[in-house]
Amino acid sequence: MHAGGELGAAAGGSLLLCAALLAVGCALGLRLGRGRGAADRALLAWLCFNALVHFALEGPFVYLSMVGSITDSDALIASLWKEYGKADARWLYFDPTIVSVEILTVVLGGSLALVLVYAIVKEKHYRHFVQITLCVCELYGGWMTFCPDWLMGSPNLNTNSWLYFWVYLVFFNGVWVLIPGLLLWQSWVELKKMHHRGSNSRKKFQ
Repeated sequence: MHAGGELGAAAGGSLLLCAALLAVGCALGLRLGRGRGAADRALLAWLCFNALVHFALEGPFVYLSMVGSITDSDALIASLWKEYGKADARWLYFDPTIVSVEILTVVLGGSLALVLVYAIVKEKHYRHFVQITLCVCELYGGWMTFCPDWLMGSPNLNTNSWLYFWVYLVFFNGVWVLIPGLLLWQSWVELKKMHHRGSNSRKKFQ
């Protein structure tokens, strides 16, 4: 595919929109996490940003793809996906795999992010169950987004441009692999601690 990939107005506008959602997500998360530890405040900021991305960006993508295609749409949000489509052409047209994964991501991923925010703020017992489920959902979505194209030799991916490859494909998708991976590890550690505390408590009464 063509090299291209200069940081033009379309790319700049898309990156600014993502930065704005990040700022709003961080503001909401930090407000909800007042009085909590640094790890929980950072997690709440991520979850708010994550939910905003799922509902405000990916939700409209699913709708526009179901009623037509991103390429044919004049909606303002479609311009962001047209820009991303320069890195992965499947997002420009109705690709069944992409749309199916995005439906799952919006409905399940977005909803679980909100449930997890509530579970953390209210210190619910099911916090890590929801956290693990959300992380698996995010990782599954990433795998099913790229694996089918990789198996065909990546015909739809533009890997010749530093912007499209390193920023759009690697960075933006890598974040949704790295953070869920770290949160799975956190849940593992916390569940292990709870198990040890429960075991020690039982031993005291034996």
